[in-house]
Amino acid sequence: MPEEPERPEPGQMMADPGTTPEPGAAEALTHRQILVIISGLMMGMLLAALDLTIVSTSIRTIADDLDGLSIQAWVTTAYLITSTISTPLYGKLSDLYGRRPFFLTAISLFVVGSALCGLAQDMYQLAAFRAFQGLGAGGLFSLALAIVGDIVPPRDRAKYQGYFLAVFGSSSVLGPLVGGFFASADTIAWVSGWRWVFLINVPIGFVALTVVARVLHIPHTRRDHRIDVPGAVALAVTLVPLLMVAEQGREWGWTSGGSIACYVIGLAGFAAFLTAERRIGDDALIPLRLFGNRTFTIGSTLNTIIGMGMFGGLAALPLYLQIVRGHGPTESGLLMLPLTAGMMTGSILSGQVISRTGRYKIFPIAGSVLFTLGMFLYSTLTVDTSLVLVGTFALIFGLGLGFNMQTLVLAMQNSVPPRDMGVATSSATFFRQMGGTLGTAVFLSVLFGTVAGNIAAQIQKAAGNPDSAFSRALADPSVASDPVNAPIVNLVKSGDTGGLSIDDTSFLNRLDPDLARPILQGFADSMHLVFAIGAAVLALAFLISWFLPEEKLRTQSGLQARAAAE
Repeated sequence: MPEEPERPEPGQMMADPGTTPEPGAAEALTHRQILVIISGLMMGMLLAALDLTIVSTSIRTIADDLDGLSIQAWVTTAYLITSTISTPLYGKLSDLYGRRPFFLTAISLFVVGSALCGLAQDMYQLAAFRAFQGLGAGGLFSLALAIVGDIVPPRDRAKYQGYFLAVFGSSSVLGPLVGGFFASADTIAWVSGWRWVFLINVPIGFVALTVVARVLHIPHTRRDHRIDVPGAVALAVTLVPLLMVAEQGREWGWTSGGSIACYVIGLAGFAAFLTAERRIGDDALIPLRLFGNRTFTIGSTLNTIIGMGMFGGLAALPLYLQIVRGHGPTESGLLMLPLTAGMMTGSILSGQVISRTGRYKIFPIAGSVLFTLGMFLYSTLTVDTSLVLVGTFALIFGLGLGFNMQTLVLAMQNSVPPRDMGVATSSATFFRQMGGTLGTAVFLSVLFGTVAGNIAAQIQKAAGNPDSAFSRALADPSVASDPVNAPIVNLVKSGDTGGLSIDDTSFLNRLDPDLARPILQGFADSMHLVFAIGAAVLALAFLISWFLPEEKLRTQSGLQARAAAE
C-alpha cells in the first residue's frame, strides 16, 4: 500500500512527500553520509559508556590509595550532580545554537576532567574533578541521540541502532577487564595503575574530537530566543540538594537535620523552576507546553520508573555476585554480559520491527512484562543458585530493557516539533537518570538497613541447631582457634550476633565456608526484598505503558522536517 502522507505538526505546514522540495529544503542524507557522522558520534559515546564500567570496577582501589574510603560516595555524587544538571542544558542550547559546538564542548570538558582526575592527590580533589568531568558527560549521550534524530527519520533509525549498541556492548566487556587491569597494577609507565582509569580517556577523547570536528557538519537555522538563566539556576537549586540527600541520606539519616534542609531547599527550587519556566514560555529549558503532549508526559514517566527499577535493582546484583557468590569485580562484570546481550537483542529486534511496521507501542508493554519478570526472578536468588540461572534471569531482564529504552526515546522524539528534538532527547535521559538516582538510594538503603538483622537471624538459627554445619564448625578446635575465624567465633560466644560490622566484607573470602554461610544467607535475604520492591516498581511501568499513545512515525529526519516547516 502507498505510504500515508505525514501529518503536520500542530501549527506547522509540512511539505507533501510526493512533491518536489522547495528551494532551500533539506535533502535526505545518503547512507554513506550518515555512517560518516555516526562514526564521530560513536567515539563520543564510547567515552561515556566506557567510563560507566571502568570507574565502578576500580573505585575501591582508588579510595584505598587516596586514603578516603569513607568519602568515596562523594566521588559518585559529584559526577552525578553535574551530569544530571547539564543534560537538559545541552538539549536546549543545542536546539538554539546547533548540535556540533556543544558536542565538541562536551567531549572537551570530559577529556580535561579525565586528565585532572588522573592527577588527583586526594579524594576531595578527585570528587571536584569528577564534578568537572560530569559537565561533559551530560552531553555525550543526549546530544548523540539528538543528532541521530536530526539526520535519520524515525522509521529508518533501526538501521543504525546496531552501531551504537556495539559501542555499549564493547564497553560492557572491556570496562570491567580494563578497569580491573589498571586497578591491580602498581604502576604503568611510571604512573599509578588506577590513574590510567581516567587517563585512558585522554587519547580516546582526542581521536573523538578530531573525528567529530571533521565529519559532524549539520545545517542549523538560528531563531530569536531568550536564554533561560533563571530556569537553569532554579534547576540547579532543585537537583543539587535532592541528589545529595539521595546519595548520602543513608549515612546522614533520612530524617536528620541535613536531610530535611535538603528536602526544603529542593522543593523551594522546584517551585522557582516551575515559575521561571511558565514565565519564559517556549524558550524555557524544558518548555511546560511539552507536558501537554501525552506521549512526552507518559514517556517521561516511564523513563523515571524504569530508571528507578533498573538502576536501583541492578545496584544489588553486583553485590550478590561479589559478596554472596564471592566473585571479584572483573568476574562479576563479565557475569552481567547476558544482561548486555539481552539489551542489544531487544533493541535490535524492536528497531527492525518498528522500521518495517511503523508501530512501537507493543514494545514498551512487552518489555515491561519481561523486565518485571526478570526482577521477580532475581528475588528468588539464593546462595546456591546456578550461575546459568542467574545469567538466564539477566538475559530476560536485559531483553525487557532493550524493548523499552530506545523505543521510548523514539516515541518522545517523534511526538514533539522538530525544533524541540534536543529537549525531548535530553529529557528522556534526564528523567531516567533521576529515577535511577532515587531508585539506587532507596534500594541500597533497604539492603543495608535490613542486612544486619537478617544476618543476626541466620546466625542465631544456625547456632541454635547443633546438627548444622555452622555449629559443627564452631565445635571444631582447628576452626575455632584460627585467627581468621575469630570475629564470628567471638560474636557467637558473646551472644551479640547483631554486632557484626559489614563495612568491610573482605573477611568473608578468608572465613571458613561453614561459618560464612549464615552471613551470606543474610545478605541474600535482604537482596530478596530489594529485588521484590524493584519488581513492584517495574510492574507500575506495565500499567502505565498501556496509556502510551501510538503516533504515526515521521518519514522525514529532523532536519528535513524543520526545513519543510520553515
